[in-house]
Amino acid sequence: MDLKPTERWMAIAGVAVLSAIAVAGFAIAIYAAWLFHDMPDAGELQDYRPPTATRVYAWDGTLIGEYSKERRIFIPYDQIPPQLAQAFLAAEDRNFFQHGGVDVSGLSRAMLKNVGNALRGRRLEGGSTITQQVAKNVLLTSDATVGRKFKEAILAHRLEQSLTKQQILELYLNEIWLGYRSFGVGAAAYNYFGKSLPELTLAQCAYLASLPKGPDNYHPIRNKAKAITRRNWVLGQMVEQGWVSKEDAAKAMAEDLVVQAAPKRAAYRDADYFVEEVRQRGVATLGPRLNEGGYYMRTTLDPRLQTAARISLMDGLEKYDRRHGWRGAWGHVEPTDLAWEKSALGKAIPSERTGWRPALVTSNDGHVRLVRKEGEGQIVGEDMAWAKAGKGLKAGDLVFVEKSPNGGYRLRQIPAVNGAMVAMEPYTGRIVALVGGYSYSLSNFNRATQAMRQPGSSFKPFVYATALENGYTPASVVVDSAITLKGANGQDWSPENYHKEFYGAQPLRRGLELSINAMTVRLAQSIGMKKIVDMAQRAGVVRNMDPVLAMALGAGETTPFKLTAAYAAFVNGGRRVEPHLIELVQDREGKVIFRADKRDCERCEAGFNGDESPRFAAPGEQIMDPITAYQITSMLQGVVQRGTAAAVSSLGRPLAGKTGTTNEYRSAWFVGFSPNLVVGVFVGFDDNRSLGEAETGATDAVPVFMDFMSEALKGQPIVDFKPPKNAKFALVRGIREAFRPGTEPKVEIAPTPGPIPYQQELPPGLPPVPQAAPQAGKPAQKVDPLSGLY
Repeated sequence: MDLKPTERWMAIAGVAVLSAIAVAGFAIAIYAAWLFHDMPDAGELQDYRPPTATRVYAWDGTLIGEYSKERRIFIPYDQIPPQLAQAFLAAEDRNFFQHGGVDVSGLSRAMLKNVGNALRGRRLEGGSTITQQVAKNVLLTSDATVGRKFKEAILAHRLEQSLTKQQILELYLNEIWLGYRSFGVGAAAYNYFGKSLPELTLAQCAYLASLPKGPDNYHPIRNKAKAITRRNWVLGQMVEQGWVSKEDAAKAMAEDLVVQAAPKRAAYRDADYFVEEVRQRGVATLGPRLNEGGYYMRTTLDPRLQTAARISLMDGLEKYDRRHGWRGAWGHVEPTDLAWEKSALGKAIPSERTGWRPALVTSNDGHVRLVRKEGEGQIVGEDMAWAKAGKGLKAGDLVFVEKSPNGGYRLRQIPAVNGAMVAMEPYTGRIVALVGGYSYSLSNFNRATQAMRQPGSSFKPFVYATALENGYTPASVVVDSAITLKGANGQDWSPENYHKEFYGAQPLRRGLELSINAMTVRLAQSIGMKKIVDMAQRAGVVRNMDPVLAMALGAGETTPFKLTAAYAAFVNGGRRVEPHLIELVQDREGKVIFRADKRDCERCEAGFNGDESPRFAAPGEQIMDPITAYQITSMLQGVVQRGTAAAVSSLGRPLAGKTGTTNEYRSAWFVGFSPNLVVGVFVGFDDNRSLGEAETGATDAVPVFMDFMSEALKGQPIVDFKPPKNAKFALVRGIREAFRPGTEPKVEIAPTPGPIPYQQELPPGLPPVPQAAPQAGKPAQKVDPLSGLY
């Protein structure tokens, strides 16, 4: 049949249209196949749990820190208050329990509104349901593309088939970003209001529900009026849905919006060095999941002792700093400069010193003006005299001050010196307190665990313990006389005593009590340095040590953490107990995945049936005879009673310990202990320069130890050190000494005539040893091992 020209062209056009449709359909099919070839599996969300913060607790349950990439506290659906869930539904998806993933009516409303929004230049509404938001937040990216919206709709439909409505809402409320460093409603309630979810008021629930559309837009401080308007709109929507009464909503609308000034990670902030050390050890043990696994981590920290340790160390460092004079103002402006507060507020203050304030000196007689119009006043006369003796004060100086209880202001300066303190239970290895420096906010370098330093005479107890393990007894005597040795650099080395005198044959006790250098070197020479090195390594003082005689005087390097832990063996009967900070870790289901105590208890699972209770083996490796450990403890009690740490005896407690001071007064140490607590204190500059003439362990470290122990032992019963049951005792030079069975003298050994002059921990007067340039933040302490450290 012949077609007319018009019909022919119509047929051709029809074929073209059909071909175009086919091509378009084919193209759409190809696009859809490409778009959805890597579509996530919605079923994976059945076992999905969003990343949550690992929460870190002290032994008594005090929250001390959190580790997280996204700050989140996971809250199960059945623990979410209904009015909080209803507030989010009213604000985000009122038809959530009716639609199948995509709310067609809601999408239509959003499209109609968007016509007006586009004409007015306003932000377009997405019309996404809560299910779609879960699909986007958990399974997709946030790219605003047509392809992503298609995926979002399809995944939302699949989610509704894989999960219950309650599970989807649980995911949403725990996943959503709400500002203020908060992911999920649990973290938001804590960060904004310092509350758990059940404690939230209706108004507070409505405010949290107002945030998903833009937390910055409704910031409770910067945009408070806008935030309250949005909150009240949410309350109105809840009334429309019949979820709250008009009366309750009106009361909530009248409520002020009051939040915390800034989100807080933990109320207890005295343990920053400890918490960071726990984080590093936790990552080494548990891997990167530590920051997102939602673990419960119980540590060994005792908050009372930790606070006491921080205060004692800070006070001690400030007292040292004050003895060495006023270094001058940290800044200067013209006295008439009205912008001085900007400079003052930009200067870092130790966050641990909450009473310190920046101030402007307005006159040479010490009048000061505090920032933010907090007040004016005058620096007390004592501090004016102190400043005058230093670099003085003048108008325009910027300084730190603290209000005095007696009126006026005390002048403050941040110490240039630094230090560390570690406190440990000797029988368990639990680190109950750890302070790695003057202020974590000013320096997070942990001197307790990272600063390698020479311990000086605080190493000597390990020399004497080695001697007692190798044939010496408390009745043994060693000659204190001149000795000259060849150093590693070929120069002669002659260790000296403080008075430049030698005292002849002396008992071991006196050598340790008075820290006699030449006698200790002769003792080390007699027993052999290889045995001393072995003892030091088994005790955990050092990992490697050259077997040269100067090491007997503390020329090797260690950390306050290691040295303190090593002293525990003297208290616990000669065992090396591994120090630890993490006691227990549980996953989010409560399963124990780490426990510090590795000992097995064969009868614990069966429960108590009236028989004898289970007995555990003592923890740790036996590194010395229990009698040796007690003998050293007794000698170190003599250090406190008659020796270089005699000031400690004023505490009126059974205490023991050893001071240490290194060459040229570079480091000051004291490691002391009671029957239940070992405490190490280190004081020194980060660049390892001299602390100054006569700045010894007894002067700098002992007072810090005393301040701490006076608090730590408060209210504790007085308990003496317990000797081993098989120890034998005899009087030696008027002192009751412990012996191994069969080595005790049969008759009393009378005291030797003539007292030895009181010995200080002072350098032997050798020329200064050149020091290597320190590394940034972690100075090296490498010196000639025969440099005359004492």
